[in-house]
Amino acid sequence: MKPPETQLNTSDRTNNSKISPEPVSPDEELGAHVLEMLRLLGEDPGREGLLKTPERVAKSLSFLTEGYHIDAKAILRSAIFEEQYDEMILVRDIDVFSLCEHHMLPFIGKAHVAYIAQNHIVGLSKIPRVVDAYARRLQVQERLTVQIRDTIDEVLQPVGTAVVIEATHLCMSMRGVQKQNAITATSAMSGAFLLEGTARAEFMRLVQS
Repeated sequence: MKPPETQLNTSDRTNNSKISPEPVSPDEELGAHVLEMLRLLGEDPGREGLLKTPERVAKSLSFLTEGYHIDAKAILRSAIFEEQYDEMILVRDIDVFSLCEHHMLPFIGKAHVAYIAQNHIVGLSKIPRVVDAYARRLQVQERLTVQIRDTIDEVLQPVGTAVVIEATHLCMSMRGVQKQNAITATSAMSGAFLLEGTARAEFMRLVQS
C-alpha cells in the first residue's frame, strides 16, 4: 500500500523560501534621506514642485562628489610624453566648482596651475581634469590646492610646480559673515617656485596678466 502523498501547504512554501530584497542604489538611498530632510525643514515632499526633488538632489550630489571615484594620478599617467622642454607650462583660469565640507555649500573660482618640465610634458587637458578630480569632493580650498600640486609633483617629477586658487565661498557670502565680495586665495609651490624668486615672479606675472 502506497503511503499517502504529503501535501505542501502554499503558505509553508512561501515561508520556507528566502526572497532576497532588491538592491537599493546609492542614489535611491540618498534620495530617501533628502525626502526626510525636506520634511524636517517643514516642507511637504508630496507637493507638485518637490515630487522629484529627492531624486534630482541625489543625482546632483553624486555628480558633485564623483571625484572620490576618480584616480587623479592615473589621469596624468595616461598622457605623458617625452619632450626636451625645460620651461614653464601654465594652464590658467581653470574653472573650479567644489563643495565646502563644513556646510556643503559651493565655493567657486579659478585655478592656475604651472610646472617646469623636466624631459616630460603632459597633455594639457589632463591638468583641468586633475583639478576636477579633487574639486568634486567635499573639500577645503587649502587641501585642494595642495592635492593638485602633490599629484603633479609625484607623477611628472618636474623641476617645480605652482598652484594658485582664487574662490568665492557661499558659506561666507550667503550665511555667517555674509561678505559677498570676499575672495579667498591659496597657493602651493614646490621646487624651483620655492627656491628661485625669478620662477615664482614669472608665474605670478603670468597669472595676473
